[in-house]
Amino acid sequence: MSAWSTHHWNRRSVLRTAMGLAAAGGLTACGGNTGRDGGGPGAGKRLVQYFHAYGEAGTEQAVRRYAEAYEKADVTTQWITGSNFESKLFASLLTDKAPDVFEFHPQIQLVRSGQVADLTDLVEPVKDDFNPADIRSHTVDGKIYGVRMIDDPQFFFYRRSMFEKAGVGVPATLDELLATAAELTTDKVKGIYLGNTLHPVVNPMIWASGADTLDEKNEIAYHTDGVVEGFRTLRKLFTSGDLLLDAPTDFWDPSALNQGLTAIQWCGMWAMPQMQQALGDDLGIFPFPKVTAAGRPAVTNGGWSMFVNAKGENVEAAKEYVKWLWIDQKEYQEDWALSYGFHIPPRTSIAESADKLKSGLPAEGVRLFNEFGHFDNIGWTQAMITALEDVLADCVRKGGDPERALDKADATVGRELRKLFG
Repeated sequence: MSAWSTHHWNRRSVLRTAMGLAAAGGLTACGGNTGRDGGGPGAGKRLVQYFHAYGEAGTEQAVRRYAEAYEKADVTTQWITGSNFESKLFASLLTDKAPDVFEFHPQIQLVRSGQVADLTDLVEPVKDDFNPADIRSHTVDGKIYGVRMIDDPQFFFYRRSMFEKAGVGVPATLDELLATAAELTTDKVKGIYLGNTLHPVVNPMIWASGADTLDEKNEIAYHTDGVVEGFRTLRKLFTSGDLLLDAPTDFWDPSALNQGLTAIQWCGMWAMPQMQQALGDDLGIFPFPKVTAAGRPAVTNGGWSMFVNAKGENVEAAKEYVKWLWIDQKEYQEDWALSYGFHIPPRTSIAESADKLKSGLPAEGVRLFNEFGHFDNIGWTQAMITALEDVLADCVRKGGDPERALDKADATVGRELRKLFG
Protein backbone atom coordinates (compact mmCIF):
# COMPACT_ATOMS: atom_id res chain seq x y z
CA MET A 1 0.00 0.00 0.00
CA SER A 2 1.21 3.32 -0.96
CA ALA A 3 2.81 6.11 0.95
CA TRP A 4 6.11 5.08 2.42
CA SER A 5 6.12 1.38 1.75
CA THR A 6 9.86 1.29 2.13
CA HIS A 7 12.36 3.21 4.24
CA HIS A 8 12.33 6.29 2.02
CA TRP A 9 11.00 8.96 4.31
CA ASN A 10 13.08 11.91 5.46
CA ARG A 11 14.48 9.83 8.27
CA ARG A 12 16.90 10.08 11.12
CA SER A 13 18.08 7.30 13.35
CA VAL A 14 15.34 5.91 15.56
CA LEU A 15 16.97 6.93 18.81
CA ARG A 16 17.93 10.39 17.59
CA THR A 17 14.41 10.95 16.27
CA ALA A 18 12.74 9.70 19.42
CA MET A 19 14.96 11.55 21.88
CA GLY A 20 14.64 14.82 19.99
CA LEU A 21 10.86 14.92 20.04
CA ALA A 22 8.41 15.89 22.70
CA ALA A 23 6.37 13.11 24.18
CA ALA A 24 3.42 12.40 21.95
CA GLY A 25 0.98 11.63 24.69
CA GLY A 26 -1.97 13.11 22.80
CA LEU A 27 -1.69 10.58 20.02
CA THR A 28 -3.47 7.78 21.72
CA ALA A 29 -7.17 8.21 22.22
CA CYS A 30 -8.65 5.14 23.81
CA GLY A 31 -12.08 4.11 22.67
CA GLY A 32 -14.77 3.08 25.07
CA ASN A 33 -14.47 -0.38 26.55
CA THR A 34 -17.02 -2.59 24.89
CA GLY A 35 -16.79 -5.07 27.73
CA ARG A 36 -15.85 -7.86 25.34
CA ASP A 37 -14.79 -10.98 27.14
CA GLY A 38 -14.02 -13.94 24.96
CA GLY A 39 -11.64 -15.51 27.46
CA GLY A 40 -7.86 -15.78 27.19
CA PRO A 41 -5.13 -13.20 27.76
CA GLY A 42 -7.05 -10.47 25.93
CA ALA A 43 -10.28 -10.78 27.88
CA GLY A 44 -11.60 -7.36 28.86
CA LYS A 45 -8.45 -5.64 27.61
CA ARG A 46 -8.16 -2.42 25.66
CA LEU A 47 -5.48 -2.44 22.97
CA VAL A 48 -4.19 0.36 20.77
CA GLN A 49 -2.67 -0.21 17.34
CA TYR A 50 -0.81 2.27 15.13
CA PHE A 51 -1.04 2.37 11.34
CA HIS A 52 0.36 4.94 8.95
CA ALA A 53 -2.24 6.47 6.62
CA TYR A 54 -2.25 4.36 3.47
CA GLY A 55 -3.15 6.18 0.29
CA GLU A 56 -5.69 3.73 -1.12
CA ALA A 57 -9.37 4.32 -0.50
CA GLY A 58 -10.94 1.90 1.95
CA THR A 59 -7.79 0.97 3.87
CA GLU A 60 -8.63 2.79 7.08
CA GLN A 61 -12.15 1.37 7.07
CA ALA A 62 -10.77 -2.12 6.53
CA VAL A 63 -8.36 -1.90 9.46
CA ARG A 64 -11.12 -0.67 11.75
CA ARG A 65 -13.48 -3.37 10.47
CA TYR A 66 -10.97 -6.11 11.30
CA ALA A 67 -10.45 -4.69 14.80
CA GLU A 68 -14.19 -4.45 15.41
CA ALA A 69 -14.58 -8.12 14.56
CA TYR A 70 -12.16 -9.15 17.31
CA GLU A 71 -14.13 -10.32 20.33
CA LYS A 72 -11.44 -10.82 22.98
CA ALA A 73 -10.42 -7.19 23.41
CA ASP A 74 -11.45 -3.66 22.53
CA VAL A 75 -8.98 -2.58 19.84
CA THR A 76 -8.57 1.13 19.06
CA THR A 77 -6.84 2.14 15.83
CA GLN A 78 -4.69 5.25 15.55
CA TRP A 79 -4.51 6.15 11.84
CA ILE A 80 -1.47 8.43 11.61
CA THR A 81 -1.70 10.90 8.74
CA GLY A 82 1.09 12.93 7.17
CA SER A 83 4.68 11.97 6.42
CA ASN A 84 5.86 11.80 10.03
CA PHE A 85 4.49 8.41 11.07
CA GLU A 86 7.92 7.23 12.15
CA SER A 87 8.52 10.25 14.36
CA LYS A 88 5.14 9.95 16.04
CA LEU A 89 5.51 6.23 16.53
CA PHE A 90 8.93 6.38 18.14
CA ALA A 91 8.09 9.39 20.25
CA SER A 92 5.03 7.57 21.56
CA LEU A 93 7.07 4.46 22.38
CA LEU A 94 8.93 6.54 24.98
CA THR A 95 5.71 7.33 26.83
CA ASP A 96 3.05 5.52 28.82
CA LYS A 97 0.70 6.16 25.87
CA ALA A 98 2.61 3.83 23.59
CA PRO A 99 0.66 1.51 21.28
CA ASP A 100 0.37 -2.17 22.10
CA VAL A 101 0.67 -3.13 18.44
CA PHE A 102 2.25 -1.17 15.58
CA GLU A 103 3.29 -1.59 11.99
CA PHE A 104 6.83 -0.90 10.86
CA HIS A 105 9.77 -2.54 9.07
CA PRO A 106 12.13 -5.13 10.58
CA GLN A 107 15.10 -3.34 12.12
CA ILE A 108 17.49 -4.93 14.57
CA GLN A 109 17.74 -2.01 16.97
CA LEU A 110 14.11 -2.61 17.90
CA VAL A 111 15.12 -6.12 18.94
CA ARG A 112 18.36 -5.16 20.69
CA SER A 113 16.58 -2.47 22.73
CA GLY A 114 13.87 -4.91 23.81
CA GLN A 115 11.20 -2.80 22.14
CA VAL A 116 9.52 -5.59 20.15
CA ALA A 117 8.30 -8.91 21.47
CA ASP A 118 9.48 -12.30 20.31
CA LEU A 119 6.68 -13.73 18.14
CA THR A 120 8.30 -17.06 17.33
CA ASP A 121 5.55 -19.01 19.07
CA LEU A 122 2.96 -17.31 16.83
CA VAL A 123 4.77 -17.74 13.53
CA GLU A 124 6.57 -21.06 13.98
CA PRO A 125 3.50 -23.30 13.44
CA VAL A 126 2.83 -21.66 10.06
CA LYS A 127 6.39 -20.63 9.16
CA ASP A 128 6.48 -22.89 6.11
CA ASP A 129 3.49 -21.02 4.67
CA PHE A 130 5.38 -17.69 4.67
CA ASN A 131 7.79 -16.54 2.01
CA PRO A 132 11.13 -17.77 3.42
CA ALA A 133 12.75 -14.40 2.67
CA ASP A 134 10.16 -12.67 4.85
CA ILE A 135 10.95 -15.05 7.70
CA ARG A 136 14.70 -14.44 7.34
CA SER A 137 14.23 -10.67 7.32
CA HIS A 138 12.43 -10.83 10.69
CA THR A 139 14.75 -13.29 12.42
CA VAL A 140 17.47 -12.51 14.96
CA ASP A 141 19.41 -15.27 16.74
CA GLY A 142 16.84 -17.83 15.66
CA LYS A 143 13.85 -15.87 16.99
CA ILE A 144 11.16 -14.24 14.84
CA TYR A 145 10.14 -10.66 15.56
CA GLY A 146 7.16 -9.33 13.63
CA VAL A 147 4.60 -10.77 11.22
CA ARG A 148 4.74 -9.66 7.61
CA MET A 149 1.39 -8.33 6.39
CA ILE A 150 2.16 -7.42 2.74
CA ASP A 151 5.04 -7.57 0.29
CA ASP A 152 5.28 -4.50 -1.95
CA PRO A 153 7.55 -4.82 -4.99
CA GLN A 154 8.71 -1.59 -6.57
CA PHE A 155 9.90 -1.14 -10.14
CA PHE A 156 9.65 1.24 -13.10
CA PHE A 157 6.25 1.83 -14.71
CA TYR A 158 6.19 3.28 -18.22
CA ARG A 159 3.83 4.50 -20.93
CA ARG A 160 4.01 2.08 -23.86
CA SER A 161 2.66 4.63 -26.34
CA MET A 162 5.39 7.11 -25.46
CA PHE A 163 8.05 4.45 -25.95
CA GLU A 164 6.59 3.53 -29.33
CA LYS A 165 6.37 7.15 -30.44
CA ALA A 166 10.00 7.76 -29.47
CA GLY A 167 11.12 4.49 -31.05
CA VAL A 168 12.79 3.19 -27.88
CA GLY A 169 12.74 -0.16 -26.12
CA VAL A 170 12.95 -1.19 -22.48
CA PRO A 171 16.43 -0.30 -21.17
CA ALA A 172 18.65 -3.13 -19.95
CA THR A 173 21.36 -0.98 -18.33
CA LEU A 174 21.45 2.26 -16.35
CA ASP A 175 23.25 3.97 -19.22
CA GLU A 176 20.47 2.85 -21.56
CA LEU A 177 17.92 4.21 -19.07
CA LEU A 178 19.52 7.65 -19.32
CA ALA A 179 19.54 7.49 -23.11
CA THR A 180 15.91 6.35 -23.14
CA ALA A 181 14.87 9.18 -20.80
CA ALA A 182 16.54 11.66 -23.14
CA GLU A 183 14.62 10.32 -26.13
CA LEU A 184 11.33 10.48 -24.22
CA THR A 185 11.73 14.03 -22.93
CA THR A 186 9.73 16.73 -24.73
CA ASP A 187 8.78 20.29 -23.89
CA LYS A 188 5.77 18.92 -21.99
CA VAL A 189 6.93 15.53 -20.66
CA LYS A 190 10.03 14.56 -18.70
CA GLY A 191 11.57 11.21 -19.53
CA ILE A 192 11.70 9.79 -16.00
CA TYR A 193 10.66 10.35 -12.38
CA LEU A 194 12.46 8.83 -9.38
CA GLY A 195 10.53 10.56 -6.60
CA ASN A 196 11.13 14.02 -5.18
CA THR A 197 13.92 12.91 -2.84
CA LEU A 198 15.40 10.27 -5.19
CA HIS A 199 15.77 8.10 -2.07
CA PRO A 200 13.72 5.16 -3.40
CA VAL A 201 16.41 4.21 -5.92
CA VAL A 202 19.41 4.13 -3.57
CA ASN A 203 19.09 0.45 -2.66
CA PRO A 204 18.03 -0.85 -6.09
CA MET A 205 20.98 0.99 -7.62
CA ILE A 206 23.31 -0.70 -5.13
CA TRP A 207 21.85 -4.12 -5.90
CA ALA A 208 21.90 -3.51 -9.65
CA SER A 209 25.60 -2.67 -9.29
CA GLY A 210 26.27 -6.21 -8.09
CA ALA A 211 26.72 -5.05 -4.49
CA ASP A 212 24.59 -5.12 -1.33
CA THR A 213 24.03 -2.97 1.72
CA LEU A 214 25.60 -5.49 4.12
CA ASP A 215 27.11 -8.91 3.52
CA GLU A 216 26.34 -12.17 5.34
CA LYS A 217 28.73 -11.18 8.12
CA ASN A 218 26.95 -7.86 8.63
CA GLU A 219 29.86 -5.92 7.19
CA ILE A 220 29.78 -3.05 4.68
CA ALA A 221 29.11 -4.34 1.17
CA TYR A 222 27.97 -1.21 -0.69
CA HIS A 223 31.31 0.57 -1.14
CA THR A 224 32.34 -0.83 -4.52
CA ASP A 225 33.53 0.55 -7.85
CA GLY A 226 30.15 -0.40 -9.33
CA VAL A 227 28.23 1.64 -6.76
CA VAL A 228 30.55 4.60 -7.32
CA GLU A 229 29.83 4.30 -11.04
CA GLY A 230 26.10 4.12 -10.31
CA PHE A 231 26.13 7.35 -8.29
CA ARG A 232 28.07 9.10 -11.03
CA THR A 233 25.56 7.94 -13.61
CA LEU A 234 22.67 9.18 -11.47
CA ARG A 235 24.42 12.55 -11.28
CA LYS A 236 24.42 12.66 -15.09
CA LEU A 237 20.69 11.96 -15.05
CA PHE A 238 20.07 14.62 -12.39
CA THR A 239 21.78 17.30 -14.49
CA SER A 240 20.45 16.12 -17.87
CA GLY A 241 17.14 17.97 -17.85
CA ASP A 242 15.37 14.66 -18.48
CA LEU A 243 14.49 13.97 -14.83
CA LEU A 244 11.19 15.21 -13.38
CA LEU A 245 11.89 17.13 -10.19
CA ASP A 246 9.48 18.50 -7.58
CA ALA A 247 6.36 16.69 -8.78
CA PRO A 248 3.07 17.53 -6.99
CA THR A 249 3.13 14.15 -5.23
CA ASP A 250 5.95 11.77 -4.35
CA PHE A 251 6.99 8.47 -5.95
CA TRP A 252 4.40 6.37 -4.11
CA ASP A 253 1.54 8.18 -5.84
CA PRO A 254 0.96 7.35 -9.55
CA SER A 255 -0.16 10.86 -10.51
CA ALA A 256 3.07 11.85 -12.28
CA LEU A 257 2.71 8.98 -14.76
CA ASN A 258 -1.08 9.01 -14.94
CA GLN A 259 -1.21 12.74 -15.71
CA GLY A 260 1.46 12.59 -18.39
CA LEU A 261 4.14 14.52 -16.48
CA THR A 262 6.63 11.72 -17.14
CA ALA A 263 7.03 8.68 -19.36
CA ILE A 264 8.70 6.49 -16.71
CA GLN A 265 8.08 6.45 -12.95
CA TRP A 266 9.54 4.46 -10.10
CA CYS A 267 6.57 3.31 -8.03
CA GLY A 268 5.09 0.33 -6.21
CA MET A 269 2.80 -2.47 -7.27
CA TRP A 270 0.23 -1.06 -4.85
CA ALA A 271 -0.55 1.69 -7.40
CA MET A 272 -1.01 -0.67 -10.34
CA PRO A 273 -4.85 -0.71 -10.21
CA GLN A 274 -4.97 3.10 -10.25
CA MET A 275 -2.55 3.19 -13.16
CA GLN A 276 -4.47 0.56 -15.10
CA GLN A 277 -7.71 2.44 -14.52
CA ALA A 278 -6.16 5.63 -15.86
CA LEU A 279 -3.99 4.20 -18.65
CA GLY A 280 -5.50 0.84 -19.59
CA ASP A 281 -3.09 -1.22 -21.70
CA ASP A 282 -0.75 1.76 -22.15
CA LEU A 283 1.26 0.57 -19.15
CA GLY A 284 4.34 -1.60 -18.76
CA ILE A 285 6.88 -2.37 -16.04
CA PHE A 286 10.56 -3.22 -15.84
CA PRO A 287 13.09 -3.62 -13.00
CA PHE A 288 15.88 -1.23 -12.12
CA PRO A 289 18.37 -2.05 -14.90
CA LYS A 290 21.83 -3.37 -14.15
CA VAL A 291 24.50 -0.74 -13.55
CA THR A 292 27.58 -2.79 -14.35
CA ALA A 293 28.35 -5.95 -16.30
CA ALA A 294 28.63 -7.75 -12.97
CA GLY A 295 25.26 -6.44 -11.82
CA ARG A 296 21.75 -7.63 -12.52
CA PRO A 297 18.29 -6.03 -12.54
CA ALA A 298 16.79 -5.23 -9.15
CA VAL A 299 13.34 -4.94 -7.62
CA THR A 300 12.79 -3.46 -4.16
CA ASN A 301 10.46 -5.39 -1.90
CA GLY A 302 8.94 -2.89 0.46
CA GLY A 303 6.00 -3.74 2.64
CA TRP A 304 4.89 -3.57 6.24
CA SER A 305 5.00 -5.86 9.24
CA MET A 306 3.12 -5.98 12.52
CA PHE A 307 4.99 -5.81 15.82
CA VAL A 308 4.05 -6.11 19.48
CA ASN A 309 5.36 -3.55 21.94
CA ALA A 310 7.34 -5.65 24.40
CA LYS A 311 7.37 -2.79 26.90
CA GLY A 312 3.60 -2.41 26.95
CA GLU A 313 1.25 -3.51 29.70
CA ASN A 314 -0.71 -5.97 27.54
CA VAL A 315 1.95 -8.00 25.75
CA GLU A 316 0.16 -11.34 25.84
CA ALA A 317 -3.18 -9.83 24.87
CA ALA A 318 -1.49 -7.96 22.01
CA LYS A 319 0.21 -11.15 20.82
CA GLU A 320 -3.12 -12.96 20.84
CA TYR A 321 -4.67 -10.22 18.72
CA VAL A 322 -1.80 -10.27 16.22
CA LYS A 323 -2.09 -14.04 15.97
CA TRP A 324 -5.83 -13.83 15.41
CA LEU A 325 -5.62 -11.19 12.68
CA TRP A 326 -2.32 -11.81 10.87
CA ILE A 327 -1.98 -15.58 11.35
CA ASP A 328 -5.48 -17.05 11.65
CA GLN A 329 -7.74 -14.76 9.60
CA LYS A 330 -6.70 -15.57 6.04
CA GLU A 331 -9.82 -13.89 4.65
CA TYR A 332 -8.78 -10.56 6.15
CA GLN A 333 -5.16 -11.06 5.09
CA GLU A 334 -6.23 -11.62 1.48
CA ASP A 335 -8.60 -8.65 1.64
CA TRP A 336 -5.80 -6.43 2.94
CA ALA A 337 -3.37 -7.51 0.22
CA LEU A 338 -5.66 -7.44 -2.80
CA SER A 339 -8.72 -5.24 -2.28
CA TYR A 340 -7.08 -1.81 -1.91
CA GLY A 341 -4.28 -1.94 -4.46
CA PHE A 342 -2.13 -4.90 -5.49
CA HIS A 343 0.28 -6.44 -3.00
CA ILE A 344 1.78 -9.89 -2.81
CA PRO A 345 0.55 -11.81 0.23
CA PRO A 346 3.52 -13.10 2.25
CA ARG A 347 1.54 -16.29 2.95
CA THR A 348 2.28 -18.70 0.11
CA SER A 349 -1.13 -20.35 0.28
CA ILE A 350 -2.86 -16.98 -0.16
CA ALA A 351 -0.50 -15.78 -2.88
CA GLU A 352 -0.96 -18.95 -4.92
CA SER A 353 -4.74 -18.65 -4.84
CA ALA A 354 -4.84 -14.91 -5.62
CA ASP A 355 -6.62 -14.75 -9.00
CA LYS A 356 -5.93 -11.01 -9.35
CA LEU A 357 -2.19 -11.73 -9.54
CA LYS A 358 -2.32 -14.62 -12.02
CA SER A 359 -2.49 -12.81 -15.37
CA GLY A 360 -1.51 -9.65 -17.19
CA LEU A 361 0.61 -6.93 -15.62
CA PRO A 362 0.10 -8.13 -12.02
CA ALA A 363 1.49 -11.54 -12.99
CA GLU A 364 4.48 -9.80 -14.58
CA GLY A 365 4.98 -7.90 -11.32
CA VAL A 366 4.99 -11.17 -9.39
CA ARG A 367 7.51 -12.63 -11.85
CA LEU A 368 9.86 -9.67 -11.45
CA PHE A 369 9.44 -9.87 -7.68
CA ASN A 370 10.33 -13.56 -7.64
CA GLU A 371 13.28 -13.19 -10.02
CA PHE A 372 14.86 -9.91 -8.93
CA GLY A 373 13.33 -9.00 -5.55
CA HIS A 374 15.44 -7.90 -2.57
CA PHE A 375 13.98 -8.04 0.93
CA ASP A 376 14.59 -6.08 4.12
CA ASN A 377 17.90 -6.63 5.86
CA ILE A 378 17.06 -6.43 9.55
CA GLY A 379 20.59 -5.21 10.27
CA TRP A 380 20.24 -2.18 7.98
CA THR A 381 19.16 0.48 10.46
CA GLN A 382 17.75 3.99 10.35
CA ALA A 383 21.16 5.64 10.74
CA MET A 384 22.56 3.51 7.93
CA ILE A 385 19.65 4.37 5.65
CA THR A 386 20.21 8.06 6.33
CA ALA A 387 23.95 7.73 5.72
CA LEU A 388 23.38 6.39 2.18
CA GLU A 389 20.68 8.98 1.50
CA ASP A 390 23.27 11.60 2.46
CA VAL A 391 25.66 10.10 -0.10
CA LEU A 392 23.00 10.55 -2.76
CA ALA A 393 22.36 14.14 -1.69
CA ASP A 394 26.08 14.90 -1.76
CA CYS A 395 27.17 13.32 -5.04
CA VAL A 396 23.95 13.26 -7.09
CA ARG A 397 22.27 16.53 -6.09
CA LYS A 398 25.41 18.55 -5.30
CA GLY A 399 27.99 16.94 -7.58
CA GLY A 400 30.33 15.80 -4.81
CA ASP A 401 32.85 12.97 -5.11
CA PRO A 402 31.17 9.57 -4.54
CA GLU A 403 34.30 7.99 -3.06
CA ARG A 404 34.59 10.72 -0.45
CA ALA A 405 30.86 10.61 0.30
CA LEU A 406 30.97 6.82 0.70
CA ASP A 407 33.99 7.08 3.00
CA LYS A 408 31.93 9.37 5.23
CA ALA A 409 29.03 6.93 5.14
CA ASP A 410 31.40 4.07 6.01
CA ALA A 411 32.30 5.82 9.27
CA THR A 412 28.65 6.20 10.26
CA VAL A 413 27.66 2.69 9.22
CA GLY A 414 30.74 1.23 10.90
CA ARG A 415 29.84 2.81 14.22
CA GLU A 416 26.33 1.44 13.97
CA LEU A 417 27.60 -2.06 13.14
CA ARG A 418 29.97 -2.04 16.09
CA LYS A 419 27.14 -1.01 18.43
CA LEU A 420 24.86 -3.73 17.14
CA PHE A 421 27.22 -6.60 16.42
CA GLY A 422 30.44 -5.84 18.31
